Amino acid sequence: MPRPLPPPSTPPVPLAELLARTDLGLRQLAGPREGVALHWVHTSEMADPVPYLLGGEMLLTAGVHLAEVTGGAPALDAYLDGYAARTVAAGAAALGFGIAPVHEAVPPALVAACDRHGLPLVEVPAGTPFTAVESAVWQAVTQARHRELTRLSEAQRALAAAAARPEPAAAVLRALARQVHGWTALLTGDGAVRGAAGPPPCAAVRAAAGRLAQVVGDGGPSSATDALPGASLSAYALTGRGHGPQALALVVAAEAHDRPAHTIAGVAAVLLSLITGPATEPGPAAAGHCAALVRLLLGGDRDEVAPLLGPQSWSVVHAERRRDTTRPAAALAAALGTPLLDPGPERPAAPQGASPAAPDAAPAVRALVPAEREITAQPGWTLGVSAPVPVAELPAADRHAAAALRRALATRAALVRQRSPGPHAITSLVAPDDARRHARALLAPLDGAPQLRLTLHNWLALHGSWDRTATALGIHRNTVRQRVARIAALLDTDLDDPDVRMELWFALRALDREAPPDR
Repeated sequence: MPRPLPPPSTPPVPLAELLARTDLGLRQLAGPREGVALHWVHTSEMADPVPYLLGGEMLLTAGVHLAEVTGGAPALDAYLDGYAARTVAAGAAALGFGIAPVHEAVPPALVAACDRHGLPLVEVPAGTPFTAVESAVWQAVTQARHRELTRLSEAQRALAAAAARPEPAAAVLRALARQVHGWTALLTGDGAVRGAAGPPPCAAVRAAAGRLAQVVGDGGPSSATDALPGASLSAYALTGRGHGPQALALVVAAEAHDRPAHTIAGVAAVLLSLITGPATEPGPAAAGHCAALVRLLLGGDRDEVAPLLGPQSWSVVHAERRRDTTRPAAALAAALGTPLLDPGPERPAAPQGASPAAPDAAPAVRALVPAEREITAQPGWTLGVSAPVPVAELPAADRHAAAALRRALATRAALVRQRSPGPHAITSLVAPDDARRHARALLAPLDGAPQLRLTLHNWLALHGSWDRTATALGIHRNTVRQRVARIAALLDTDLDDPDVRMELWFALRALDREAPPDR
């Protein structure tokens, strides 16, 4: 039997929330009634739905497959027992059984089987279509996701404001404790407390926190987690503090199953790495970088921040977390060797087989890395990297990194770099102003249609591949075909002509340095 996949990053919906809706009329008949969480809904009349389950869903069935069972009541009992056991093994959170048009009541043998295997069984009345249940779940997921994103945004602002106060490390710890409703501490590798905030934990939690700090401080993983009854612990190595007994780690003890707390703690770990970093990176550069990040987080203007970053060149990195990893953004920052990282809004991982969201829509993680540092592929992440540029050209580098990430996702590469044209490139033969004027005139029919320009950009970059363009943009391949046909009609040109493609690509690249096509 296939091993259930880990649940998605979307917030769970309590089964009790669905049961409380009077318009659905659902009734639980068997299985545990506390702590049941749903991530999605799947309908199947297959005798063996296991290959089609991802885990965490409510499986809906009208019992059509029961008609295939022969041999009387004993055979039906055995079949239903195996059906419930397979559904539990596949990771389904609950089973919904629809009354009508096949059955007038839920088979008692199914109720008994679900009780034996600890599978919540819900009766769906005849007047409630399965689509109503699906709609209710997705509405609840959307509302919960909005609450999470609001909380993350407020927490990020609170942490950034705390980092700008006197004694910033202590202020960040206090702000983090308020945001996660728990205990936060800076611990050395030998367990010594260098600062703490929030209600003191019990002895078991304190001992576990010391063990986690030692794990991340001994040169092991950059983050580690543990779970105790009623509490979830996470530890983050602070970059720039070395290894061994004096290495600093941020340890957070929050409520169990508080998903946003992990993301909020990752943001705090990046800030605390900045705040504590000058101990191993002395000089005004580190202080300037810290001030730059804090001002950016507080909404500072780029021209105001640029002098704090100094005259050096920077590479912009856009990163997308792969669905097979739960590593926090703070771990990526440590691996890249930079504290200048924006964890961004958390995005749900795309279900298996689905296209990921277009990274330009809301990049999961963005980072600034000094040009002299080598950027390599990182386990669990897909990276798009810009060419090194001075501070004044960072907006263009940001767009180039986003384009590189789209290409990496489309080609399933771990890392794609954007390369600057060499001194003998064809673009060097045309003055930039002339190139932009020509590009604006050529692409004028697409003005006011940023989706079409973005689609054309990706389609040309991916050599006219419908599937790869669909993957890069997070849309269906038929939508790509429709958009490209629309582009060809608006431009009144033949997009199969290589000369036309070359000229359009030249125009798009000229405008890339002026303004992003999708904003």
